Amino acid sequence: MIKKRVRYKKAFSLIELIFVIVVLGIVASIGSQVIAKVYESYVLQRGMYRATMKTELVLEQIGNRLRYAIPGTVGARADNTNSWEEISTVTAPNDKVLQWVAYDGDSFEAIPQNGRTPGWSGFCDLNKSSKTKLSSPGSKFSLTNTIIKNLSDKTKDINSSVVYFMDVYDGATGLPQYYDVRWSDDTHLTFDNSNDKNASERYKLAWSSYALSVEGGDLYLYYNFSPKPGASLNNAKKSLLLKNVSNFRFKGGEGSIRVKICLEEPIAADANVTACKEKVIF
Repeated sequence: MIKKRVRYKKAFSLIELIFVIVVLGIVASIGSQVIAKVYESYVLQRGMYRATMKTELVLEQIGNRLRYAIPGTVGARADNTNSWEEISTVTAPNDKVLQWVAYDGDSFEAIPQNGRTPGWSGFCDLNKSSKTKLSSPGSKFSLTNTIIKNLSDKTKDINSSVVYFMDVYDGATGLPQYYDVRWSDDTHLTFDNSNDKNASERYKLAWSSYALSVEGGDLYLYYNFSPKPGASLNNAKKSLLLKNVSNFRFKGGEGSIRVKICLEEPIAADANVTACKEKVIF
């Protein structure tokens, strides 16, 4: 008779198994909390980064447009229906609309090609001008007319423009002096009336005003409307610049405008992050 020898291997006891399970549970709990914290931090940083980038991009766009503002035409109003006032006199902190007249920088800065000149030169020959005609050597107003039509979707042309004479102000309003003009030929414009004119050798041609307005928490850009200080926004076009704006403030004086925008960026159904940026435009 052959006897078989059985060998028994040592194994974990029940107590040891329970201890291991408890330790693994504790480690898993700590690990999940760490992972949750890391993810929460990532979501917050991503939201803040996105909010910061959005405000910076919008301020850059605003700065690019405001650099064409004609001095003395920048103003504010409490909303789209309230009266307009020049920005250096604004004292009310609750004004929501920033509005200005911009000169036509697109045809003024057009790069000459093949001997072509820019649309308007910005210089007025006072000796050859009169109270009914503006003589502007070095201009090509036909080019200006084409550019204005293209930019305004064919709704405006050079006959919708006004001319602002630099350093000349209206005695009654104190605002920059401007006159309605019409296209005569490439170097001449005619005035809409034959009254006496207060003119200077330098001028700027404008065909549109612009405005920034917060409506329902969103920031809109108004454009393509009358190029005169304080013009009504009723017939203007508008485009959305930024959503979820919690604060929009501006202040002007001494040749500069300070603009501040705060944006709320949603990161969850019940959570937001807020980013604020400021920019000074000269």
